[in-house]
Amino acid sequence: MSPSPPVFPRPDAKFEGLLHYLQQTRGFDFTGYKRPSLMRRVNKRMQMVAIDSFPDYIDYLEVHPEEFTYLFDTILINVTSFFRDPPAWDFLAKEIVPKILQEQKDDDSIRVWCAGCASGEEAYTTAIVLAEALGSEAFKKRVKIYATDVDEESLTVARQASYPLKALEPIPQNLREKYFEPAGDRNVFRVELRRSVIFGRNDLIQDAPISRLALLVCRNTLMYFNTETQARILGRFHYALNETGFLFMGRAEMLLTHTSLFSPVELKYRVFARVNHVKMRERYLALPGLVNHDFNDQGARWPRLHEMALDLAPMPRIVVDTNGNVAQVTMRARQTFGLTIKDVGRPLQDLEISYRPVELRSLIEQAFGERRTITVSNVERQMSDGDPQHFDVVVIPLYDNGTALGVSISFIDLTRQYKLSEDLQHSKEELETAFEELQSTHEELETTNEELQSTNEELETTNEELQSTNEELETMNEEMQSTNEELQTSNEELRQRSDELDTANEFLESILASLSTGVAVLNQDLQVLIWNRTAEDLWGLRSDEVTGQGFLNLDIGLPVQQLIAAIRRCLVNASNREEVLVDATNRRGKAIKCRVTCTPRTGPQKERRGVILLMEETDNEQ
Repeated sequence: MSPSPPVFPRPDAKFEGLLHYLQQTRGFDFTGYKRPSLMRRVNKRMQMVAIDSFPDYIDYLEVHPEEFTYLFDTILINVTSFFRDPPAWDFLAKEIVPKILQEQKDDDSIRVWCAGCASGEEAYTTAIVLAEALGSEAFKKRVKIYATDVDEESLTVARQASYPLKALEPIPQNLREKYFEPAGDRNVFRVELRRSVIFGRNDLIQDAPISRLALLVCRNTLMYFNTETQARILGRFHYALNETGFLFMGRAEMLLTHTSLFSPVELKYRVFARVNHVKMRERYLALPGLVNHDFNDQGARWPRLHEMALDLAPMPRIVVDTNGNVAQVTMRARQTFGLTIKDVGRPLQDLEISYRPVELRSLIEQAFGERRTITVSNVERQMSDGDPQHFDVVVIPLYDNGTALGVSISFIDLTRQYKLSEDLQHSKEELETAFEELQSTHEELETTNEELQSTNEELETTNEELQSTNEELETMNEEMQSTNEELQTSNEELRQRSDELDTANEFLESILASLSTGVAVLNQDLQVLIWNRTAEDLWGLRSDEVTGQGFLNLDIGLPVQQLIAAIRRCLVNASNREEVLVDATNRRGKAIKCRVTCTPRTGPQKERRGVILLMEETDNEQ
């Protein structure tokens, strides 16, 4: 019996809706990030604004666009430092950089990519290591370091190349004096070397990689992505590196399952060498978004080249547009399902393949509805000679900048694998019979071999689980470090604002007992000092629109002129408490009864400082 397919946890539809909203409105694609850590970061931000559900948070983002900045700052954990993990940098400087220089001619350029550079510390660390190996003059002539990140605010900090003295503590004293210049209470990386470090925005999931690299530094970045996204990014990294290039990663990233792309040079320090495959570069050139800036005029023939390559693809594939018409049928699809070129342009529903061997129309609707790839495994089809065929059917929705273009339907032929599986099962039975006739010693050795193989598989599985756990722990560690930095910053701000809070507490204590409804606090000149959120919701004016304005001049649905007498009595006699019931119109245009309570606002010596107005909508019957 074939093993049952693995069961994956069902994604939270509301959370996925939030991720889709962020992608559509701000261009940030977080769908490839690991869900546990991503959910923790989003929930942390939602707690800070007192929101419990994802749909409510989407509504909050629509009303408060400045919240996007705070959310992205929370999600994109920018934990970094100069010479992070010093032994790893020592190994890079002493063992890897000399190999890179040995492969280069004296006048060859050296291209380096620092992916996920955050605020720039690791990019400048790379510059220091290379400048020490080459000398400043050769460094300026030969080295280009491309430092990228998705966080524009972090890139702004990185471009300034200015850091507080505390941030420079991991740098050895002699290097600190050599490569940084004091500027007030900060230190700036040397300007003439800074020109060799180029910062720019790059989304590792969507954007084209930088090519022809001798070294790619990407440390503790991949651990935030899920396994599928990691594989895609590593494929792009493989394309980006020269044949003799090196990949330098963080301590939580081991690449044990990607040995076909990279081989470890020193696993302890997470340094890997590119594994060279003859057709690997050509394979990734065909992927959307991969751009080679060295293409010549032969590119004019590429459309026909792409058309032929797609038609001759070894996998049966059908492309259907949004109107349900067949847009493309590859040669293998025509041979496998008896289709012809004349079927291009026909409605899919008119073709037998739309419902046999599997109902495609419902899969297409599901792919568009859920905006994701739909896979149906082990679809069986009987051929004319009675033999079965087995397929995995993959339906991929095609979008261009959010606009649906159609779907690609691929049929992955697994018939050979199933046949091989049956043959292997038959061979296994024959071997088991033969094993019974072997000598006792041979049986013992074979049994031992099977046990070792089983143990090895268990160890590999355990190793992958440990690797995943290690990545998750490292992610949580950086989250805690980021939170600690935020707390330190908040602590400093709290100390700086302690004097302001003393004054504010004195002011707030006088009105805390009255904060049960819409509140407006006026000074003696009847100018608005405080306008709470309930008042905003009641009359439709934000706090920043009314603060400092004369209350009697506000254009709201409350007849303020009817309150003048009560307000003046409160100003004259500090012990008065006035209530006025007036007809008003709320911000939605609804006629309401509004009870306005006027209370004097006094100082420590009972001197009159203004009034507090409490505004409450009451039932019309009252």
